[in-house]
Amino acid sequence: MCSMAVAYSPVFSPRMMPLSYKLSPEKLSSSSSSAATSTAFSSTVSHLKRKRPTRLDLPALGLEAIEPSLRSDGRREVEAESEQYSVYCKRGKKRLEIEDRYTAALNLVGDPQTAFFGVFDGHGGSKASQFASESIGGRILEEITGRGDGGEIRVEEAVRNGYLRTDAEFLKQNLRGGTCCVTAFVTKGDLIVSNAGDCRAVMSVSGSAEALTSDHRPSREDEKDRIEALGGYIDRSRSVWRLQGSLAVSRGIGDSHLKQWVIAEPETRVIRIKPECEFLILASDGLWEKVSNQEAVDIARPLCLDPQKPSPLSACKKLVNLAISRESMDDTSVMIIQLGQFI
Repeated sequence: MCSMAVAYSPVFSPRMMPLSYKLSPEKLSSSSSSAATSTAFSSTVSHLKRKRPTRLDLPALGLEAIEPSLRSDGRREVEAESEQYSVYCKRGKKRLEIEDRYTAALNLVGDPQTAFFGVFDGHGGSKASQFASESIGGRILEEITGRGDGGEIRVEEAVRNGYLRTDAEFLKQNLRGGTCCVTAFVTKGDLIVSNAGDCRAVMSVSGSAEALTSDHRPSREDEKDRIEALGGYIDRSRSVWRLQGSLAVSRGIGDSHLKQWVIAEPETRVIRIKPECEFLILASDGLWEKVSNQEAVDIARPLCLDPQKPSPLSACKKLVNLAISRESMDDTSVMIIQLGQFI
């Protein structure tokens, strides 16, 4: 259930790479729909003026990812860490292989304050989560850097278009399955968090948990109204509300058989990173179904902020294993981003 920024390693042969991806210029440009994609990532954003909170002053967005240390058995768990982030993903008991993926791109254009992160919770296989982890960051950056008129662009619009383009390109491949997404783009002290589905972003603000996303489930009142207005229905099966008696989420990438109701449009928040913004947790619902927002922050905080030797990777593992101990059967992925690195 995860994807990572990694290079070739003995335990991660190219055939095993579905569990790990680097958001690199080569990877992103190879999946572009035009030859201009590779140059888009190295082009300069033309005079994007800051107009808080919806407009951002963005630097040139070449993608030069820092390689974290990696340990993985390729099927049951994946982990990686760097100074800026750590991630741990573990296969659920009902899975044969991990279906989650993640993306981490650091030091974009040589700027240590610019990075892109994402966690992708696949269902019905890993095809959609794999595709999204490889593509969505590049599509968002193309939207930001692709303006030739030197005008401004709303970051919410860039993210929305990036999500929708990724969805459309995946659907063209006629592959089954879908994926929920939560992404975080950090640049010049701004944090842009988006989601589609029930992957969630929670920030620790001086130890207080602040949810930056809202889960897209069929039972959410506005989602229920939208689905029913389109001729769909939701019902409850085994204590879970499902769309068309099938899917437990109402937004995401893929799910072609339910595309009339399952939209890929994300919700986005733009936040200025302040000193009290300590760290950000991006995680799949394998965690959030068993661990509350505040409990997750309370467990992670001592490990993330230890003045002697901070260990956010240990925090990721502790959260994942807590969810499993509470009988989570799903793949569980937890990424922790140290926000102090981006102020």
